[in-house]
Amino acid sequence: MALFRALESSRPVDSRLFNDPYAHLFLHEWRKVFCALAKVGLGRGFVESLLDRSAPGARAAGIARTKWIDDEAEQAMAVVSQLVLLGAGFDTRAYRMPAAQQVNTFELDHPETSRAKQEILQREFGSLPRRIRFVEIDFNRQSMNEALHCAGFDSSLAACFIWEGVTNYLTADAIDESIRQIARAASGSILLFTYIHRDVLDHPDRFFGARNMVARLQSYGEPWTFGLYPESTQEYLADRGLRLIEDLSVAEVWQGAGRPEQETRGYEFYRLASASVQH
Repeated sequence: MALFRALESSRPVDSRLFNDPYAHLFLHEWRKVFCALAKVGLGRGFVESLLDRSAPGARAAGIARTKWIDDEAEQAMAVVSQLVLLGAGFDTRAYRMPAAQQVNTFELDHPETSRAKQEILQREFGSLPRRIRFVEIDFNRQSMNEALHCAGFDSSLAACFIWEGVTNYLTADAIDESIRQIARAASGSILLFTYIHRDVLDHPDRFFGARNMVARLQSYGEPWTFGLYPESTQEYLADRGLRLIEDLSVAEVWQGAGRPEQETRGYEFYRLASASVQH
């Protein structure tokens, strides 16, 4: 994802879908080489075609989901005072988005990932903003609300929760509990999240390349474990206290931005959704 974001951010200003000026900081080895090559002559086309052949649809899906969440988060942060990144990874929204400068951010992630990110950012900035708090957590084992409370989260104030690229790696029980905890947040809070179509797990042949992708992830020791059927997402969320606002595929976002439809082939199953807390 850091490579996809860095590649998109290196495009000319009038053609990129977002700008993440810090994504390149998290690149290592061949990814750093690819990013540098994309800035030279015909290098971008070569790098993008190579990535698209090795993992069809992944680049477009990653860029589309970043754009959509950026746009939705910008709107949400105009009215909420807290931003919560669930499984923050190398997300840099708290540093690069103007609206995020006015809110308190809580970055929840696995201890190893969180520490690695902090080290890289401290080298870049010298010190990290006090408005950003790093919270170490294992979503499959720990209570999200308890971790947030200990970090100073104000449950009386509305928040924007971003859950990007995470749900497909968790257990059904962990997701169920996390959503129920989010539903207890202050009224007006928003959840922005990604998920995969359940058929990728149950009937992978419905999607181009999905069977090989699932097998490859399994071999890496990072299997996908959870998905939803889009037609049941509204009910699923309602049963847990959230109201669905929007649910669409990355292909819809990509094409809506004027990008070629065929570039999302292979990731049509990847979806984006928003929901609100209403008491």
